[in-house]
Formats: sequence, structure tokens, C-alpha cells
Amino acid sequence: MNTLEQINNNFEYFSKSEKKVANSILESRQKAIHICITSLAKLAKVSEPPVNRFCRRIETKGFPDFQLRLAQSLANGASYVNRLVDQNDTVSCHTQKVFDSAIAQLGIVKDKLNTTNINRAIDLLTQAKKIAFFGLASSAAVTHGAMSKFFRFYIPVLYFVDVMIQHIYCIHYRYGNVVICILPTGRMQNLVEQAKVAKANDAIIITITTANSSLAQIASLSIAITVPEYTNTYMPMVSRLAQLTLIDVLATGFILRRGQNFRGN
Repeated sequence: MNTLEQINNNFEYFSKSEKKVANSILESRQKAIHICITSLAKLAKVSEPPVNRFCRRIETKGFPDFQLRLAQSLANGASYVNRLVDQNDTVSCHTQKVFDSAIAQLGIVKDKLNTTNINRAIDLLTQAKKIAFFGLASSAAVTHGAMSKFFRFYIPVLYFVDVMIQHIYCIHYRYGNVVICILPTGRMQNLVEQAKVAKANDAIIITITTANSSLAQIASLSIAITVPEYTNTYMPMVSRLAQLTLIDVLATGFILRRGQNFRGN
């Protein structure tokens, strides 16, 4: 198990300060291998002792040893492909593995979806005066796809993938608008903070994220998507497929809820 996998697997057991360190590393992996412990502590907004505790928690001898192991993890050429693919696989073999894995994992997501929450989300969307989609990192492309789906429905739709623009929108939130936050792990602090700002202004927040994550706990309504995928280590393609499929489910529900005359959209 490499260092990124250790962080991912142990995240829920970290203290609050250690989680801040972990989030900073996962969001700035290349930067983390080059900066000093003081700079990392400043980036995570903690003191140096939590950084040292974090390093020991994932079984490294200290910060320099952690940086070395992190660099080795990032240097692994296979870290951006499906975990089931082997170096010696033929084209036909790895093609089948990737498709079979995606189909199987989407089936798992479908079986675990809470349709009661989906129904409530459709209610909120059909009643909304304006809809805004927020996403960061791998979910940025999903927010654009979501906007493309909903802009045809005669309702103002926006998408934001920049933290500062998200913040400005949140502080000028208007009653009746719905904010949909999309994030695979639900732990990226920047988006969590914007959701908190929106909630403080009485926003209706729908999240599409991992169950019981920091982002899910802030939401007015959360639709849990749990994908058995190491999204902090591997390119989270299946997560994006699941998110896009769920957006399609919500858009279809929106059309059906509006009635027969609306189906031409």
C-alpha cells in the first residue's frame, strides 16, 4: 500500500488537525514533497506537532521520510489507470477490465441510492428560482455537464469551479435559490467552507458526495454516492460517471415533474 492509499484508508481515524494536514497534502500533492514542515503546517492552518503526528500515524519515521514516500507514490506511473489493470495486459484485456469495472461499480452506486432523497431533490429543483452547481478538481467537468442539462429548462442555471467566485455567490445568496455541491470524497475543505457560507445565508444546499462526509453533514439534503475507488490516488473516472448519471436522473425527474407539455426539452 502506497502513501496516498494509506492516507485515504486512514482518513476517518485522523484527529481534526490531522485531517487538515491530510486535506492540504491531497489538494497539493506535488507542492507537499518540496516544502518544509513549517510551510505545510501553515498551508494546513495548524501547528507543526499535528504534522509530525500525522506522519507517524501513516507509519513514516517523520516528515522527511513522509516526503520521500509521497514522492515515490507520485512517481508510480500506474497511478492514473484503473487499479485492476496489469502492466502486461493486452489492449483487448485492459479494455474489457476498464469497461467491466465501470459497469460493476455503477451498479453498486445504483443499488445504494436513496430514491427518497432523489425525489425530494427533484421537488427542490422544480421549485427553485435559480440553480447553481459547485464543483472542484475532478468534479469541475461534472458541474459544466450539469449546467448543460438544466439550462434548457427555462430556469436560470449557473456553474462555478473557482473558489472565490463560489464565495461571492454564497454571500449574495437569495432565498429560493438552490446550490448543488458535487464532490467525490466530500472532504475538500475549500468547497466545504463555501457550503458553510451558503448555509449561513439560509441557502438550500443539495450535495452529491460520499455519505457522512464533511460536505454531506452541511447539506439541506444529501444524495450519497459511494464508489469503491481510490479517488485520491487514481483518476476518479467512475466517480464522474456516477455523478453525471445522477445528474441525468435529476434532470429526467425534473422534466417528468413538469408534465407532458415540458417533455420536448
